[in-house]
Amino acid sequence: MISFFRKLWRDKRGNALVIAAAALPLVLGSAGLASDTIQWALWKRQLQRAADSGAIAGVYQIAEAAGARTGVTDAVNRDLSYNSHIAYTTTKVIGQPTSGSYTADPYAVNVQLSVQKKLSFSGMFMSFTPTITANATATIVPSGEYCVISLENTSVTGISATGNADVDLGCGMITNSTSLTAAVATGSSDVNASPIAAVGGIPASTHWASGTVLMPFTMAQDDPFATVPAPSTFPTSNCPNYRVNNPNDTDAFDATDANVTGLAANTYCVGSLTLNGTTTFPANSTIIIDGGSLDVGAQANVSCTGCTFVLTSRTAATNPSSIGNVNINGGANLNLSAPSTGTYKGIIIYQDRRAQDGTNANQQNTLNGNSSSFFQGAFYFPSQQVTYNGTAGMTTNCMQLVARRVLYSGNMSISNSCPANSGANSFAGKKVRLVE
Repeated sequence: MISFFRKLWRDKRGNALVIAAAALPLVLGSAGLASDTIQWALWKRQLQRAADSGAIAGVYQIAEAAGARTGVTDAVNRDLSYNSHIAYTTTKVIGQPTSGSYTADPYAVNVQLSVQKKLSFSGMFMSFTPTITANATATIVPSGEYCVISLENTSVTGISATGNADVDLGCGMITNSTSLTAAVATGSSDVNASPIAAVGGIPASTHWASGTVLMPFTMAQDDPFATVPAPSTFPTSNCPNYRVNNPNDTDAFDATDANVTGLAANTYCVGSLTLNGTTTFPANSTIIIDGGSLDVGAQANVSCTGCTFVLTSRTAATNPSSIGNVNINGGANLNLSAPSTGTYKGIIIYQDRRAQDGTNANQQNTLNGNSSSFFQGAFYFPSQQVTYNGTAGMTTNCMQLVARRVLYSGNMSISNSCPANSGANSFAGKKVRLVE
């Protein structure tokens, strides 16, 4: 027997098998630990994604509620039910951040999630269950300066540049359109504006200038003039039409050309404005166009300092189609600035938001002007389309446009440089972003 064991001890056959058998527990342990580590990493990623999405959903809820935090918890929980793949969340905290840089931010939403679950392999050796946590904070941050806003909020394209349009803006454009083609540039157009943002999609195009920042699927832009009211007071009798028909005529518009009965000082009411000659309007005045349109011919010269032209109708409540539109020819020379104070502060042309949208000429607006035209202020057409189709290369330093839809088919340049205290300024954009 002793000799047998001595012989076996000296026998080297099968050594590898013995070594492998001895190392097998280490191999199995490493594989098991690696599998559990991968599972922990996957849970961490899923948990962080759920926290990020939930925080963003909470901020959107606050934005929709005009700053109120009511419903934030419900919005976050609803989002977590859609996006969280971890059904074993053990801790969930939703609310305003209690530490960091955003504790006083009324739009900030913080979501903290954690999970504990015993894994099959590591659970045999560990006396405790690891806790995996995720923390996310989102809020509203600036997204750029816009001088063109399209309020279109359906699946119709909001901003279009086509034909030979050459648009050069020292500011951005944004549309609330939900279309996947919310803002497009086609044909031979060349658009230099940044950022270009949309609630929907923005197809890539070689017609966007190099370096243009495209921001699709952003939050909707508020109507900056949503609280500005249409006139509610009109003279008892009808307002006369005002015409300057001959391009060689020169006229200084005054109270004798309008109906001012019962109106505030510096407020004039006309039935329509047709301008083909040289016309100067009183400074710091409001010209109400009751049921008619504003038509400016190719050879017209029109000037007014601190003025607002208001397109409305005394029968707008029952007959919205009575609200007129604007047609400014590309050859016209205009020198117009908005008032710096008062109800229509910063607005050159205001169209009653009850105006009917449509495709015929009476339901759309055309804004043009020659290269000498000067604008300082905003054009406001919240319910109708505005088209730029001139070829004169209109250039202006300070102009904003708020319309339902914007179509460029001609040349336009805005530097977006407005004097201080002028009442005119670009509009600050905003977007929801994770910040912590």
